[in-house]
Amino acid sequence: MRKIAFTGRQTLGAAALITAGLLTAGAAATASASGQSSADTASHGQPTEQEIRALFDEWNDALATGDPEVVADRYAADAVLEPTLSNRIRTDREGIVDYFEHFLAQDPDGEINESYVDILSHNAAVDSGAYTFHLTDPETGEQRDVAARYTFVYEKDPATGEWLIVNHHSSAMPEG
Repeated sequence: MRKIAFTGRQTLGAAALITAGLLTAGAAATASASGQSSADTASHGQPTEQEIRALFDEWNDALATGDPEVVADRYAADAVLEPTLSNRIRTDREGIVDYFEHFLAQDPDGEINESYVDILSHNAAVDSGAYTFHLTDPETGEQRDVAARYTFVYEKDPATGEWLIVNHHSSAMPEG
């Protein structure tokens, strides 16, 4: 039997992904049993699915600046990035900035194709699905699209109230 060890952000990183379905199902059952609607829940500090989906637009707007530091500002200090066009996992700001220096040279513009949001708590959520990046080769000007799967795990910073990415996985679709 292989032992798996979690390092770093256990409760809202890896463990959040494992328990997302249970928490979401439990919250839905509680709300349903109490007659509470999702709008009622949102009024008590829970983010809405639309608010979480809008975080992608903020991230995409950061890409449009062409500044890797601005993009890195969307990530928590100890975030993990498993990028679309690199095999190297980035686990600190320096690595995240490095990745985006190269990625931004392709003038990326992302577009969500499918989105599935799980609200974990008033300060944590997951958005998973599929997106397409429209990229331009900086040397040839040739444009191409890269279809990819994604997962963004967000956590609200308790000091600032800002939603930050704590884990971002993106991988090109294996079937093109």
